[in-house]
Amino acid sequence: MASFVDPLVVGCVIGDVVDMFVPSITMAVYYGAKQVTNGCNVKPSLTVNPPKVTFSGHPNQLYTLVMVDPDAPSPSEPSMREWVHWIVVDIPGGTNVSHGKEFLPYIGLHPLIGIHRYVLILFQQKAPLGLVEQPTSRPNFSTRAFANQFDLGLPVATIYFNAQKEPINRRR
Repeated sequence: MASFVDPLVVGCVIGDVVDMFVPSITMAVYYGAKQVTNGCNVKPSLTVNPPKVTFSGHPNQLYTLVMVDPDAPSPSEPSMREWVHWIVVDIPGGTNVSHGKEFLPYIGLHPLIGIHRYVLILFQQKAPLGLVEQPTSRPNFSTRAFANQFDLGLPVATIYFNAQKEPINRRR
């Protein structure tokens, strides 16, 4: 009999980035036409612009999306864990991220060494966050500390994908 193993556990997202949680909302992530699923590979060249992120949620609730790279600068020496790529707050449930307030602007992916995991974490807010102070830097961000600071609790949805440096095409 086969048993189901959560891809977030296999990918060490549970543990490295977030604590164990039970997803309660469905979330979809797209870079262009490519749908992102747990553990899939995405080329960094597709990530110049922010992904389209939609989720179910409750229309009268607000949500926060955080995107991090727990493998910066390299998976074997993640001395900058976590590098925060994007934070959007006050997103109404049942919509997409464009309806929220960009708290920290998106920056595309630039994995230099090895295969990096990129994690999108969705939290349900207890109240509007409004204008709050941005992180002072992108490296060494902590999703857990951020969630504690703003009383977000455990995630309601998470998706992660992998990316690695693309080879440079040389002309002959």
